[in-house]
Amino acid sequence: MRAQLPIDGARKANPPASALVEATLSLVQEIMRARFADSGKPWQDFRFADADAALTRDDLAAVERRILATGHRFDWSASISADERPDIYKPRGDQGQRDESFSHPDAPQGDLDGDGRALAGVGDNVVRHDRDISGTAHFIRTNQRVLAYLTDGVPEGTIAIIDDSGGTLTAPIIEQFAGVICAGGTVRSHLGILTREYNIPCVMNAKIAGIQEGDRVVIESSAAAKTTEDYQQGIDRVARVWRLRRAGEAA
Repeated sequence: MRAQLPIDGARKANPPASALVEATLSLVQEIMRARFADSGKPWQDFRFADADAALTRDDLAAVERRILATGHRFDWSASISADERPDIYKPRGDQGQRDESFSHPDAPQGDLDGDGRALAGVGDNVVRHDRDISGTAHFIRTNQRVLAYLTDGVPEGTIAIIDDSGGTLTAPIIEQFAGVICAGGTVRSHLGILTREYNIPCVMNAKIAGIQEGDRVVIESSAAAKTTEDYQQGIDRVARVWRLRRAGEAA
């Protein structure tokens, strides 16, 4: 009979997490059960004496290998992740255009409608505003671009498209953005907190495609803001991002 970890019963009262989280947790529990059984100790003794050292870095690497062996590839936020380890992440979709475009493989897209708007993706709205916000897409992925904006100023109406949800890269110029689209994180990430404090329209965890440097875009900042409870309960609440018709583009 397998060793039973006391946390199993407690988890049944909580809603399931994402498939990836559940799979990772199951594999980690499998390792911990084996270590607990091999220890021959009562749970309380194992918990306070051995549990902290029972899960090693090699164990976590093995968990990753088992997940990847199923064919799963991780979503990525910062593009440097996919550049450095392309074997474990979903394709970036914008090779050779790192500073000029962005294409998430799971981004919903649509054709131009009667108002000249094409659905270009979705994200988690940080703060609900009275109206949607439009502006010009500028990809901010390098220190060089931030330094240039510090020297010359951020172009008026900039919708900053950012990979890094930490907010450190763009913190010195964030007040000058008309809006932010971030490929990673949640509304509780550092960048989400900063945009909330400055009341800047922002979508986090954005899945967008088909937007190029200099495109006019619209963020559905009037959409309901995503809450901590939404994440915990798996509620799908999104804000849309549209690309506006380019000059000379047919309807």
